[in-house]
Amino acid sequence: MARHLITSAIPYINGIKHLGNLVGSQLPADLFARYQRGRGNEVLFLCSTDEHGTPAELAAAKAGKPVADYCAEMHDVQAEIARGFRLSFDHFGRSSSAQNHALTQHFAGALDQAGLIREVSETQMYSNADGRFLPDRYIEGTCPNCGFESARGDQCDNCTKQLDPTDLINPYSTISGSTDLEERETKHLFLCQSQMRGTLQDWIDSKSDWPVLTTSIANKWLNDGDGLQDRGITRDLDWGVPVMKGDAPWPGMEGKVFYVWFDAPIEYIACSQEWVDAGKGTDWERWWRTDKGADDVTYTQFMGKDNVPFHTLSFPATILGSNEPWKLVDYIKSFNYLNYDGGQFSTSRGRGVFMDQALEILPSDYWRWWLLSHAPESSDSEFTWENFQTSVNKDLADVLGNFVSRVTKFCRSKFSEDVPAGGTYGAAEQALIEELTTRLKAYEGHMEAMEVRKSAQELRAIWAAGNEYLQITAPWSTFKTDPDAAAAQIRLALNLIPFYAVLSAPFIPDASADLLATMNVTDTAWPTDVPTALGALAPGHAFQVPDVTFRKITDDERTEWQERFAGTRD
Repeated sequence: MARHLITSAIPYINGIKHLGNLVGSQLPADLFARYQRGRGNEVLFLCSTDEHGTPAELAAAKAGKPVADYCAEMHDVQAEIARGFRLSFDHFGRSSSAQNHALTQHFAGALDQAGLIREVSETQMYSNADGRFLPDRYIEGTCPNCGFESARGDQCDNCTKQLDPTDLINPYSTISGSTDLEERETKHLFLCQSQMRGTLQDWIDSKSDWPVLTTSIANKWLNDGDGLQDRGITRDLDWGVPVMKGDAPWPGMEGKVFYVWFDAPIEYIACSQEWVDAGKGTDWERWWRTDKGADDVTYTQFMGKDNVPFHTLSFPATILGSNEPWKLVDYIKSFNYLNYDGGQFSTSRGRGVFMDQALEILPSDYWRWWLLSHAPESSDSEFTWENFQTSVNKDLADVLGNFVSRVTKFCRSKFSEDVPAGGTYGAAEQALIEELTTRLKAYEGHMEAMEVRKSAQELRAIWAAGNEYLQITAPWSTFKTDPDAAAAQIRLALNLIPFYAVLSAPFIPDASADLLATMNVTDTAWPTDVPTALGALAPGHAFQVPDVTFRKITDDERTEWQERFAGTRD
């Protein structure tokens, strides 16, 4: 039994995430976790809310609540939405946890002992209008590299170049919009990433199996301009992990907190401690410490491309620089952006369909199928209502749902709600079994490789094979002249339903569970042998004719939803 540690990029606390966030990390991570569990492997799937930094403070102030109360409330909101989308986290933690505070302070101490922390007196942007130092992400301006007009003070989302606020052309405060900014001196701790450049380069170069998107972004940060730069890991903020050395405040750093991008990835580890402390699991160290048994763990991270630099460079620099036996990531599955109807999804600008709104419209399986089958792997992809309607109606309603309905209703009308006996299988049945054997192997190969869209295409082809079999054998016609042969055809078709349900569970878990229930099947073991799987329902096995598995989206609904969400865009 293999062991898989799986994490997705942790969503920020300030608000409900949009569908682009979902498909860029959490949903494909859930797909992989469900698949590996289905294969009988041991899985620890972790995620958390990212709760520190200025955005949380500002969102709390806007809501009129203390920041701790606001974060606790929004964590519960995000956890409930995650359950709505059937995200199967083993634990959904919080970066503000006591475990993450302690672990972040521990790593800072270990890095300091290794000579990788230095104190820097620097000038930072101070907004006179706002009366505060502005964190990098609350300064925007024009990127000096590509000319993008909404570049942030730490990174340009358009070209991904690492920036400092002073690099921006015409910078302004995103809090007030004020351009009355001035540089003031302050002291901060810096992680000496530049000392780790060679180690990180060797590590990246060893990952020949990683997606090109992941390694190209990492190499760009390592080699552009002057190469990997030392990075500040503290900020002048009230909310966050206090900068401590041992049990006392770090000398000269009183009143400061660790930078959110330093403590947030550490939460992956702390989340496993929360998992244990919550009574959900035991022995977190066997997942994270190579001296405690984590050598046989395969660790996979899922994230959007904007998070890649921090997970290929900054977090590994923290892990490697600590000189402690922590588990490093084995594979980073990165995604491009999902755009919305001619524009971009944007949390800050309220553009697009958000996760809570999506669940108000349709059950999660409809969204899971479309998002995963259109995952932005090799390039950006785009959500349109026309494409969504077409995919749901053709793939889910016409191919899978229609097959289940035709088979079960025909059996009830001509035989009963029991699997019929009938004759033996012939050439058509053998041809179907051979095709499904080949396709199952291909499906498993794509899922193991985390090729999300190819996995969806192969699964749809497996569904379609059942419909093609019905068209070839035409049991409704066969019944008129040879009822026994028709019974055998329907018996095989009925056996396809639980076979489909088990294979489809990583994509559409609710529908899969419903299909297994209507077929009175409790065995959810992954099919290792197609002939055996397609003989699991013996003659006389009782079933129920299900309600509509997937309904079609009407043109009127599509038009209504297009109009409803048009107003969320700028």
